[in-house]
Amino acid sequence: MNTGFSALANSCTRCVILGSFPSETSLSKHQYYGHPRNHFWFLMSCILNEPLLQWPYSLRCACLLEHKIGLWDTVGACQRSGSLDSAIKYFLPNDPAKLLQIAPQLRGALFNGSFAQKHIKNWEKQGLLTLPVPSSSPANATHSFELKLAAWRKAILSVFNDSLYISQP
Repeated sequence: MNTGFSALANSCTRCVILGSFPSETSLSKHQYYGHPRNHFWFLMSCILNEPLLQWPYSLRCACLLEHKIGLWDTVGACQRSGSLDSAIKYFLPNDPAKLLQIAPQLRGALFNGSFAQKHIKNWEKQGLLTLPVPSSSPANATHSFELKLAAWRKAILSVFNDSLYISQP
């Protein structure tokens, strides 16, 4: 079984972005969204109006937390050959209640991609606003970057219900 990462969250986190499980590249780098072709950090850079792509990983994470955004995955451990979600065979889901202990102000969760979206019900039971967003993966060629950006921005604004932390286009 491969083991994923700990949640990136703190007591101020209001929104969490949930992926499925880290890619092999992400696991080897010990970084969420570590594959250079994944659009995640570019999307967040545009939404937060911060030059995240120019910063080292630790500063990117600190910036997300400063904006009250956390990261985690729906799967905590799994058997998988390669990096595709479709290759996940056996898995142990992450427990939303554990995240709420770390992040008691959590209001919403964005589900990055179709595999993560299969776990929405587990998170709805916690009383969170749950929103699917198009996968940031480079394998998701069905959505242009512009469509992904619009969907992600709308979802994040829905969680915060204001523009205090998020830049407008």
